[in-house]
Amino acid sequence: MLVDDTSAEFHEFFERHYTELARLAYLLTGETDAADDLAADALIALWQRWDRLRAADHPLAYARGVVANMARERIRSAVRERRRIALFWSRDPEKTDGPDVAAVLDVRAALARLPFRKRACVVLRHAFDLSEKDTARALGISVGTVKSQTSKGMAELERVLDAREVGELVTGRRNR
Repeated sequence: MLVDDTSAEFHEFFERHYTELARLAYLLTGETDAADDLAADALIALWQRWDRLRAADHPLAYARGVVANMARERIRSAVRERRRIALFWSRDPEKTDGPDVAAVLDVRAALARLPFRKRACVVLRHAFDLSEKDTARALGISVGTVKSQTSKGMAELERVLDAREVGELVTGRRNR
């Protein structure tokens, strides 16, 4: 048989059985859009094997089986997704003493007022807990510059903020 004859034969099979396969998919999933997609996907899978299937005794039975398997996988996937969503939303939020939002905003504003190098040194040293050596390496400056810029940056922060807020920034803990 020529390729054109094979294509015509499959096209005829498609035209004859697409509606039935879509209806089967709808009855299995209950979803109209999914039914069309499943029928089309099943027929694509059949087309890829059409050279073997067209000689089979019951290609329509095979097509129904493909639709049923695809529908079952779609349902399983939807159930897994619903379980993941339910699990996610059923978790109790972790109870933590959150940061003092006003203080965080004050610290951010004070940091923004620092020149970049001082701000970078303070943030890398204290917020990211990098060593002086690692901070120097990250910024491409000397360890001595890191020490002086961090010291000057912290002093400026202390002037802008009260000492308690700067201590919280450095330690990451609230002093009570």
